[in-house]
Amino acid sequence: MAAVPVFEEYEPAADCPCTGCARQRRETALRLALRAGGHPAAHGARRALVLFTAAGVALGGGAGTDGAAAVTHPAGPAGPMGHVGPAGSVVPMGFSGRVRDRDDPDVATPQGGAGPLHGRPHAGPTGGHVSAPALRRSTRAEIINRAKRWVAVKVPYSMEKYWTDGYRQDCSGFVSMAWNLAGNEWTGSLDRFGTRLDRSELQPGDILLFHNPADPNRGSHVTIFGGWTDYTHTSYTAYEQTRPHARRLATPMAYWNNSSRYVAYRYKGLSGGALGNPGSPGASVAYPGSGSFGPGANNRYVTRLGRMLAERGGKRFYRSGPGPRWSEADRRATRAFQRAQGWIGRDADGLPGPDTWRLLVTGQGRDIPSGHAGAATSASAFPGRAYFRPGQSNKHVERLGRQLVKRGFGAHYRAGPGPRWTEADRRNVEAFQRAQGWRGAAANGYPGPETWRRLFR
Repeated sequence: MAAVPVFEEYEPAADCPCTGCARQRRETALRLALRAGGHPAAHGARRALVLFTAAGVALGGGAGTDGAAAVTHPAGPAGPMGHVGPAGSVVPMGFSGRVRDRDDPDVATPQGGAGPLHGRPHAGPTGGHVSAPALRRSTRAEIINRAKRWVAVKVPYSMEKYWTDGYRQDCSGFVSMAWNLAGNEWTGSLDRFGTRLDRSELQPGDILLFHNPADPNRGSHVTIFGGWTDYTHTSYTAYEQTRPHARRLATPMAYWNNSSRYVAYRYKGLSGGALGNPGSPGASVAYPGSGSFGPGANNRYVTRLGRMLAERGGKRFYRSGPGPRWSEADRRATRAFQRAQGWIGRDADGLPGPDTWRLLVTGQGRDIPSGHAGAATSASAFPGRAYFRPGQSNKHVERLGRQLVKRGFGAHYRAGPGPRWTEADRRNVEAFQRAQGWRGAAANGYPGPETWRRLFR
């Protein structure tokens, strides 16, 4: 009877390319304490590794050289974190071996955890949720351009490998790269680097994030918003890292599956102007001075102001242009934007000051609402809860339904929408409320003042 080899804890070689060593190096780098945001699966991997190897020898009995081979690379092709796929390929545990099915809400999405660049361990304590993250300043154009570079070279998807720039080749590593973060984050930590938004406020460089805390490897995903595909705002250009490689694709709002559970975030370190504004990417946000605007002004700042206003809902004020010569259209559009912020009197005189300029170039503040001369119409006031109940039939129900369809939340309508309140109306309202991150009684499908305000703003 062959002697059973003695098993020792294996320390993977730094340069060994095999799947087992790569896997164990990654686990070592990403092994955080649970209270610090670590992935629960990582803490059982080391113990599972030893148990699996021992079991392999017990099953192999006196296989001699085969038994010895089992310990050479302990988490190899048949290791605890995967199983052998076609042609000897390794398929991560939890992944079915198929390309993501856009219509399958329960699709497996294995991902890496929070960790440093290249997967190398930190010299000091690891991240987690203990301290505020350090932010590197970045413009919208820079974010999109970094995303485009991965798309152009078709960086292959992997939750184990790291691209030449040091970022992990999965969806959260892709966003970490585009946002120029100091390390590789995961879907459970990316929100710390962003400010939560309503979907109507999305601009290029923002993200749509779904993290499934019950099972992070089931459905969790994140995409980069690249802009609306048309005026209906029902689909957008998404930059994402997915199987088989990074891509840019027109995508339904917010995604093919789990759509209502995606939350919009804007990078906290954002600087510079919105994409599409005159000037080079990352143009200065500095206010050019009041002398650049008003009757008689003719310069590039007037053009830039007009284009930013048009992007924020002021396009209807311009019959042509915008252009470099100051016009009444510029004044009316500026005043509409100022009034949308709740400003009155001299603060809404139609001449851009430093605060107006700052909100426009950073993409902050409220957009110009639809209506006449930019003023909020009385029709946008919430009519009251009594109009939205079973048995009710009125113009407010129909208006609500049409706005839900416009915002991309009309999936439950088989016909209409119409003036009579139906279960389809309630379910569509519920989907919109859940998209705001609300749960329980706050997402019961019946509109209140805050639901109405967010839906129509």
